[in-house]
Amino acid sequence: MTSQVDQLKKLTTVVADTGDVNAIKKYSPQDATTNPSLIYKAAMMSDYAKIVDEAIAYGKGDLSVTMDKLAVGFGTEITKIVPGYVSTEVDARLSFDTEATINKARDIIKLYEEVGVAKDRILIKIAATWEGIQAAKVLEKEGITCNLTLIFSIAQAVACAEAGCTLISPFVGRIMDWYKKAKGVDSFAPAEDPGVMSVTAIYNYYKKYGYETIVMGASFRNSGEILELAGCDRLTISPALLEELTNSTGEVVQKLDAGKAAEMDIPKIDTSESNFRWMMNEDAMATEKLAEGIRSFAADIVKLEEVVQAKINASKKE
Repeated sequence: MTSQVDQLKKLTTVVADTGDVNAIKKYSPQDATTNPSLIYKAAMMSDYAKIVDEAIAYGKGDLSVTMDKLAVGFGTEITKIVPGYVSTEVDARLSFDTEATINKARDIIKLYEEVGVAKDRILIKIAATWEGIQAAKVLEKEGITCNLTLIFSIAQAVACAEAGCTLISPFVGRIMDWYKKAKGVDSFAPAEDPGVMSVTAIYNYYKKYGYETIVMGASFRNSGEILELAGCDRLTISPALLEELTNSTGEVVQKLDAGKAAEMDIPKIDTSESNFRWMMNEDAMATEKLAEGIRSFAADIVKLEEVVQAKINASKKE
């Protein structure tokens, strides 16, 4: 019998959501995504001490340069395994600063190019604030491809498409978390999962209006959410859920269909800044989860910086 992950790969491009190079090797995904939380976990593993040490040597005591080099170090190793895109995230603390985000993205691409990784292999991952989306608009025109992340609403998704972003990461599990708490329930059936419904609506809107931006569902809590989005352009999946899908042989049925979406009656959304901000204001879940996601990624960057700074200090004493 064919595993669910192999069946899924026939309908959707499967992406590994991890910074663990060995885990990526195991599942043969097309692309890989990382974020500060995943880089932190990987950097704590003894297997990857060499990447951390090389970043510290390269940074010559400059913490900011060392952190960028560390992210690029993991990304470079991942490009040797996956044939497609590798996503590397811009510092979440720059999420409300368009110019700083643009400059950081350019710095990251330069570091990749120094080690022979072409920019068309890299997606610069940026939080989908209004400022982040405007940064991506500039970067895309320079040929720097972007992955807009922490997407919880159709307003964010449509603004990203209008900005010409290469790819977006609409979140599933974190939306479900919010609604479970708000409604006081333990779970949702996959088809009624608010996160699944959000990604489905975004996918259908994109296909209805012919946007080329790739929809990559992210942040899954269970395999049911993944299977309910079979047919989505891409799905980025953790090693634990990839393992579950590898060990299961249940039938995988296509749920999302670009042809059917194109025939749907879906009203066009105004993508002005004022309407974007109003739609976000009216969506308590999206507003809260975007802010929480940025805080969480920023906190993991700080944790990693503390570890790296301690190693920098130790290296100076040697």
